[in-house]
Amino acid sequence: MVTLEAQPGAAVELSALDIVLWGVLPYVMVVVLVGGLIWRYKYDQFGWTTRSSQLYESKLLRIASPLFHFGLLAVIAGHFFGLVIPKSWTEAVGMSQDFYHFNALFVGGIAGIGTLGGIVLLIYRRRTTGPVFMATTKNDKAMYVVLTAAIVFGLWTTLASVFEGGHGHNYRETVAPWFRSLFIFQPDIAAMAAAPFSFHLHTLVGMALFIIWPFTRLVHAFTAPFHYLFRPYIVYRSRDRDGGRTGGRARAGAGSRSGTTAAQNPNAPAAKRGWSAVGTQDRDTRNR
Repeated sequence: MVTLEAQPGAAVELSALDIVLWGVLPYVMVVVLVGGLIWRYKYDQFGWTTRSSQLYESKLLRIASPLFHFGLLAVIAGHFFGLVIPKSWTEAVGMSQDFYHFNALFVGGIAGIGTLGGIVLLIYRRRTTGPVFMATTKNDKAMYVVLTAAIVFGLWTTLASVFEGGHGHNYRETVAPWFRSLFIFQPDIAAMAAAPFSFHLHTLVGMALFIIWPFTRLVHAFTAPFHYLFRPYIVYRSRDRDGGRTGGRARAGAGSRSGTTAAQNPNAPAAKRGWSAVGTQDRDTRNR
């Protein structure tokens, strides 16, 4: 047993399990996450996909998917605000602990309930829609279990704080310092060990989720199509009003410039009508 201080005047006895869970496991998680993503990208780019099932069922998906994804974005933003930004910073700008606590519970509760509702609808859709369920692998089922558990335990810690009121545990004095200390490779194990069991459980399930992340369909989160914002415009050609004569003249002119005409090359295909010559000749036959 090792005795350390989590807070001034509060000594915490650390066991070997505490050291492994809060001092070693987080770095193991990062190694597996980064190494797994590199391996997956190098050897399984074809499988780097969500395996979308929208073609099988879209009515329920158009409700469940936005509910889950937008709720998850709010949850991530809440975690960043609560774990990364120190308590002293919010107090410096005039935000009291009570005001912060109210907003964290109100916004976090709505985001958590929305995310949980979205994932429940997605699982219900996957189980009750035959083709979607048949396309579900064991890997998907394990991923859904861990993902749902992480959401449920996170919502549990939020709702527990509501019922405990002002006497509830302040994670900004235990979990948040431990989280920030990981980035400077000096993990504050005592601070995390002093947190309640509900926070321990939520953190462990969260780390388990990141460990399996590279080996599931969740990898699509790292390939958001930001390049779409900077890609060139796609130019579409419309039908020619002159019945395709412009396209014919364009091909004839091209042939004349190259020194070859239809008379010189009797085997050359005849000019097609209906579309201009911009790579759409294969669709012309439908308009004859």
